Amino acid sequence: MNFLNKRIVRTAIFFYLFIFGIMVISGCKIGYSLNGASIPPEAKTVSILYFTNNTALAPPMLSQQFTEAMKDICATQTKLALVNKGGDLNFEGYVSEYRAAPLAIQTNDQAALNRLTISVQVKYTNKFDEKKNFESSFSRFADFNSTQSLASVEQGLIQQINKQLSEDIFNRAFNNW
Repeated sequence: MNFLNKRIVRTAIFFYLFIFGIMVISGCKIGYSLNGASIPPEAKTVSILYFTNNTALAPPMLSQQFTEAMKDICATQTKLALVNKGGDLNFEGYVSEYRAAPLAIQTNDQAALNRLTISVQVKYTNKFDEKKNFESSFSRFADFNSTQSLASVEQGLIQQINKQLSEDIFNRAFNNW
């Protein structure tokens, strides 16, 4: 065999060994995903119950938007199937605080910045490992300029805060934070 044929044969052998190695590794079941989430390998489903609004001032769609943010992060960051109730892993709770308040006071007792704060109370249940269960409050905020009305920036701030809250809850449940 000439040099070119030997090189082709070696490359083909390496390629087949590489493919075989990938197949062997992918057949192993490990309770970790690429994003670092520690999910029990036997868990197949997650249920995220509707987070009710227990505040007086929150906009009517806040509960729905937060519940959807939780569903989105679980759908995109895990391979778990979303079910309406009775999942292997379960999230439930309520919005416990929705508050806009001045943050930094300038001259003439005017606020330079305002802060929107949203808090949620969450109960997480893992039917495979009770030590992972928790009930906890999570809170996040976003600041906005006092020259802007809350109504003009509210939806953007809610989306930003919901994303942060859902990431915090996800990390607590699946990354042991």
